[in-house]
Amino acid sequence: MKKKTAIAISGGIDSLVSAYLLKKEGCEVTGIHFLTGYERYDKQAEKNEEAALRKISDLAGQLDIRIEILDCSREFKTKVVDYFTDTYRSGKTPNPCLVCNPSIKFGTVLDFALKLGAASLATGHYAGKIQGKDGLFHLVKGADTKKDQSYFLSFLTQAQLSRAVFPLSRFTKQEVIRLAGEKGLRPVVESESQDICFIKEMSYGSFLSQETGFIPEPGAVVDISGKRIGSHRGIHLFTVGQRRGINCPASEPYYVISTDVEKNIVVVGSKNDLLTDRCRVTGINWISKEQTSPIEVHTRIRYRNKAVISTLIPEGRHTATVIFKNPQQAVTPGQGAVFYLENEVLGGGFIDNA
Repeated sequence: MKKKTAIAISGGIDSLVSAYLLKKEGCEVTGIHFLTGYERYDKQAEKNEEAALRKISDLAGQLDIRIEILDCSREFKTKVVDYFTDTYRSGKTPNPCLVCNPSIKFGTVLDFALKLGAASLATGHYAGKIQGKDGLFHLVKGADTKKDQSYFLSFLTQAQLSRAVFPLSRFTKQEVIRLAGEKGLRPVVESESQDICFIKEMSYGSFLSQETGFIPEPGAVVDISGKRIGSHRGIHLFTVGQRRGINCPASEPYYVISTDVEKNIVVVGSKNDLLTDRCRVTGINWISKEQTSPIEVHTRIRYRNKAVISTLIPEGRHTATVIFKNPQQAVTPGQGAVFYLENEVLGGGFIDNA
């Protein structure tokens, strides 16, 4: 009997090739294309679902599989977009992918896949998983070191990871592109997906200003001594490490060092002022085993940053202090801190302060 597997189909090359690989392995594959409510398939289309059907029907034909359309717009708004807005409102910088993967892809979409009779849900992530002798599942890096997306999956639970399938775990992006060309697979979405998939053709600031209840408040820009040197149009327009948009002339460039929501101020300083040797991480999700004593790990504080040597000191089940071997720049509250032990992701949490 063929193994029933569902796959989240976006329309891009990664999920398209993933579906092909699953079929090649002999799986009975069903595609799921989920709608977030923020699609822009066709500016003339009245309904996103109608536009999605036109795009996805081509993929179904290429793969010879059935593709279901799942409307996740309500869940996406409450769990991802509202998180994004609320985090900016609190003066921090969010990473929606860290929330979307456990709550939408391996939450709402996985639940739908199980109802369809599938035993697992595949995605086009460049990451992998292995099952240990203890029966627990471990999240590991993908073979493509430049494309590895294990960072974005660090909030998955054991139950979710047990159902996850990553067909591209052993592939590089170039191998995927070459395979698609050889097999005549044509994605209907040509561009790479972005970190903020629901913001199109506008700035973050413009998007936030349109959200219900989000009212930007002008305030002061101060240097690290507390001296007022300028003004801002809203804290949400600034993130730690930012250089542009400060608009305070000086002999050397200013960088955003921190923001203070209660005082409604943006603190700026020199590039050296961005350095810190530690940060506090909260809301930690341990994937296979909770860490209870200090351990040396590699910590990645942003997806684009290299994971660096650090000491992880647990302070309760979901909180820890991370001490970097070498001071790091622009450690940003709200961003994810993900902990690696060699090739494995131990878990991840959100940077609370630095």
